[in-house]
Amino acid sequence: MKKMILFVGLLASVLCYGQTPVNPNTGPETKQLLEYIYSLNGKILAGQHSYNEDPDKFYNLAQEITGKYPAVWGTDFYWNGEKDPGERIVKATIKKHNEGSIITLMWHVGRPSENPPYNWSKSVQNEFSDEQWHQLLTLGSTTHTNWLKQVDNLAQHLKELKEAGVPILWRPYHEMNGVWFWWGNNPDAYKKLWKMLYDRLTNYHKLNNLIWVWNANAPRDIPYDEAFPYKDFYPGADFVDILATDVYHYDYEQKDYEELLELAEGKPIALGEVGELPKPNILEKQPKWSWFMVWSNWLQTANSPKRVKEIYNFSNTLTKDEIKN
Repeated sequence: MKKMILFVGLLASVLCYGQTPVNPNTGPETKQLLEYIYSLNGKILAGQHSYNEDPDKFYNLAQEITGKYPAVWGTDFYWNGEKDPGERIVKATIKKHNEGSIITLMWHVGRPSENPPYNWSKSVQNEFSDEQWHQLLTLGSTTHTNWLKQVDNLAQHLKELKEAGVPILWRPYHEMNGVWFWWGNNPDAYKKLWKMLYDRLTNYHKLNNLIWVWNANAPRDIPYDEAFPYKDFYPGADFVDILATDVYHYDYEQKDYEELLELAEGKPIALGEVGELPKPNILEKQPKWSWFMVWSNWLQTANSPKRVKEIYNFSNTLTKDEIKN
C-alpha cells in the first residue's frame, strides 16, 4: 500500500510539473534541451568541467583517454585574476555549443560586501554574518547595491549567450548546504537569495535561455565540513528546473539519492560535480541521474584511465556523438 501511494504521488508530480520550465518565457532551444533531459529515461550524459583560463584542457583530456568527447561541457564565471573572464567564457561557450556540446555554467562568486577580483579563501570561502545577510537582502543597502552590480555584470555575458542561441544548464550558488561558501550558512536567507537572483535574471534581464539547476552537496556529518539535508536549503519547485548534487570521495549513498528524488517530485536530478566517477553498478541502482560532470583535474588525480573508460563505455552513458541535437 505504501509503495502504491508513493507511485501515485510521483505520477501526480510528473503530471503537475511535466517538462514545463519554471520560467514561462523560456526560449524554444532551452525548452528543447529540458525536454531532452526529461526523455533520457535511464541514460546518463557524460560531462567534464574545465577551468575558464583553459576551457579545453580537461574536456579534451577526456577524449584522449576514451576516444569520445563528453556530452556536457562546463566552466565557471569565477574571477581568478584582475580581469573579468566573461569575454573568454562567452567565446569558449559559443564554440562548444556550435560543436554540439550541452553547456553547464556555474558561478563561484565572492562576497557582495566587497569588490572584485575576489580572493578564494578570503571572499568566496569566507564567512557571512547574520548582519551581512540582512544587508544583502535589504534594498538600498551598500551590500545589496554591490550584489546588483555582480549580477548585472554577469547578466551581460549571459545575454550574449542568449543572443547566440545557447541554452544553459545554470547552477549558481551551488553546494549551499555545505559550510565552505559564504552563501551556505543560512538556509532561510539562502532561499531568499536564490529567489532574488532568479527574479533579477529572469524578470529584469529577460534571460530566457537558462535552465535553473539547484545544485547541493551530498549530505555528510564530518565535523567542520558538514553538508546538511537537501530540504533545508531548497527554494521550492517554482524556482528550480533540475535538482543536482555534488559527490566527492565516492560518497554515492543510496539514501541520499532517494532523498533527492523525493524532493524533486518528478523533476530531473543530476550529478552536478563528481570527483571519483560512479561505477556501473552504482548507476544501475541509481538510474535517474541525468548527467555527471567530473571536476577538472579530478579526471586524472582521482580516476584511473581504466575507470574513466569503464564509465564512458557503460551501456547507459551518452557521449557527444550520441546526444540528440
